[in-house]
Amino acid sequence: MSAGPEDRSFTFRQVTPEGRVAPVTRELAEEVPIAIEFNGIGYAVLMATPADVEELVLGFALAERLIGREDAPFEVDVHATAQGIVARATLPQERTEALLSRVRHRASESSCGICGVENLEQAIRPLPPVTPSTLTGSQAVFRALEELKGRQPLNARTGAAHAAALAAADGAIRLAREDVGRHNAFDKLIGAMWRRGWAWDGGFALLSSRCSYELVEKAVLADCPLLATISAPTRLAAERAAGAGLALAVLARPDSILLYGEGTSGLDQREA
Repeated sequence: MSAGPEDRSFTFRQVTPEGRVAPVTRELAEEVPIAIEFNGIGYAVLMATPADVEELVLGFALAERLIGREDAPFEVDVHATAQGIVARATLPQERTEALLSRVRHRASESSCGICGVENLEQAIRPLPPVTPSTLTGSQAVFRALEELKGRQPLNARTGAAHAAALAAADGAIRLAREDVGRHNAFDKLIGAMWRRGWAWDGGFALLSSRCSYELVEKAVLADCPLLATISAPTRLAAERAAGAGLALAVLARPDSILLYGEGTSGLDQREA
């Protein structure tokens, strides 16, 4: 495997079942360490795509419960180094105690929200209830699935990136973010919404991944009424979603979706 000095493309040998071998050049998605510092304290190192870093940090802070959506978005200073990226932010003084109680002393591989916690109580903390929302029309989910294909330029080039999208009530995608990590992509989307002052407004989140419990928690903490994912949920994810009132639309494919949760009753309607 070789890499070009400037275009970051790599040349592979493609082998077919018939035994044909041919060179194939592909662009590879970037993945770099991003060190996050809050109030001068090294908090975490995420392996992520080096784009939309400020939004990643904002969404990550919300997911970590270091700050709430009722707070004003903070500024993030991003510095590139030879080893990776350093992102520095200052949280409000009243959030210092929460920060100190959650400081991490080791790097994490993704913004999973569990690396470095000290006990099971911290790992499975109570979730706030999601604000009830009227969700109507499963066609909105099918429309969002179709539109997502055109909102993944990095994945189209590399085949190695997840996407997280904000879909309007009718399924039109308003905003999308990509990253090699599914957690990072969702953090970037949530951070982008927070920075813009956008609410879900009857819309929902669509993720090109499985429905893990970490993604359910991020959705709940962002007050998202419906989480749609390409793959299935884990049992814990379904239980946590039900407990917080988060509706799920999972195994979302062009021909069908699976609905779970009291908030999905309106999605049985044909029209959005």
